[in-house]
Amino acid sequence: MSGRISIALAAGDGIGPEIMNATLELFKAAGVHDHADFIPVEMGRSVFEKGNSRGMTDEAIRITEQCGLLFKGPMETPKGGGGKSINVTARKLWNAYANLRQFKTLPGVETVYTRAGHNIDFSIVRENIEDTYGGVEHRLSNDMIQCKRLISAPGCDEVHRFAFQAARRLGLKKVHCSHKANIMKMTDGLFLDRFRAVSKDFPEVETADVIVDALCMNLVMKPEQFQMIVLPNLQGDIVSDLCAGLVGGLGFAPSANIGKHISIFEAVHGTAPDIAGRGIANPTSLILSGLMMLRHAGLLKQAAHIENALLATLESGVHTGDFGSKDKPAVGTIDYVRAIVERLGGKPTTVDAVPVPEQATPTFRHPQRPAAPHVIRTYTNVVTHVVGCDIYLDTPLSPISVAEEMTRVCEDTPFRLTLISNRGTQVWPTGSVYTECVDYYRVRFELKDGVAPGSFGQSRCVALMDRVAEKFTVCSYELLRSFDGAKGYSLAQGQ
Repeated sequence: MSGRISIALAAGDGIGPEIMNATLELFKAAGVHDHADFIPVEMGRSVFEKGNSRGMTDEAIRITEQCGLLFKGPMETPKGGGGKSINVTARKLWNAYANLRQFKTLPGVETVYTRAGHNIDFSIVRENIEDTYGGVEHRLSNDMIQCKRLISAPGCDEVHRFAFQAARRLGLKKVHCSHKANIMKMTDGLFLDRFRAVSKDFPEVETADVIVDALCMNLVMKPEQFQMIVLPNLQGDIVSDLCAGLVGGLGFAPSANIGKHISIFEAVHGTAPDIAGRGIANPTSLILSGLMMLRHAGLLKQAAHIENALLATLESGVHTGDFGSKDKPAVGTIDYVRAIVERLGGKPTTVDAVPVPEQATPTFRHPQRPAAPHVIRTYTNVVTHVVGCDIYLDTPLSPISVAEEMTRVCEDTPFRLTLISNRGTQVWPTGSVYTECVDYYRVRFELKDGVAPGSFGQSRCVALMDRVAEKFTVCSYELLRSFDGAKGYSLAQGQ
């Protein structure tokens, strides 16, 4: 395929416009502009300041959706006022479900690992839509606030399939799934189960799983044992920044957010307002993110030439003020990029050069715009039965007092009281006097012996909740169901 592509361009806040202009100068010198048009869109601080809590104009949304590609600089999240992170909003709005970040040892970027002789080269794939990043939070009582963690089977399938496809494309032999399924047995358990299911379609790729806390330790101790790691959203966010520290910081960590229809390529470091306008910012992260975008679009030859020139520049000792040898004067943003431009067509000599493919015209074609939001499914034809409910109460009573009240409430219903927990720990029918309780209880009702699952729907549970609400403040309610005979809910700690 050939022709021109259009890329929505959001320069960003703080140092964003400086590093974006410098990066585009480099891209133009490498011939990228012969095949791509960069269309400015309005996003970030200026939009927030006009009262738009999305941080992007309607026109910016329209252009980005028309292009299918967004190249963006760092953007400021407003402090207070209700505006949410534009980075998270953009990923979720356009369903950029997989975040790919690559971490490589770069010449001229000294770290404790380069001094120890460790060569780092691996990727992190992070689920980008779900988990606690749904931002679903509620104040449930005077002392308790809840954040819901949402993990779906289709969401897991999408990110795992992307990870394996990326591993295949990059020639990687092994993919790790990192998780906390030893504690969050249902949410992270699902993430791990779907990893194993999807892996069956990629038999050439070796798989392993690792608990996230052990992963962090191993990344610090021996990072070269990993090639690609796929993680849920929050864990992936934290681990990605840890990995950036291994290679010199966020200034050397590119980021791509990949979706079926729209993909976003961005620098993930901050806006650095303290140095904005001084012309001294380091554009490396944005350049590397741009190279991921060029490769995604099919401009493989241009990307390889730029990367080789960047590596050659770094090994020569050219550096901005935030890294590099103090024996050599630092250069500003534009001079740093112009040093790369001077080396276009050259190759590094102290590290392996990137192979230069012949492919130099765009292969990216923006998929057809969907007519409506698409409902994605993994499990179908599952037999479900109502088996009870969890009712959450705001009350300062003791566990024994709560149990006495709840036992009376359910006397002439199909349900019996089976559990009371506080902050996830069982406090009735057994528990410890050393367990401190707050003013928020989970009260679990399950079917009495002899009542068959499937005898009725959830209306009886709602009626029970209505009874409870006559005496207590009900904060929330969760239906308990079985799915193909297996419990669809977890035990309490200590149960």
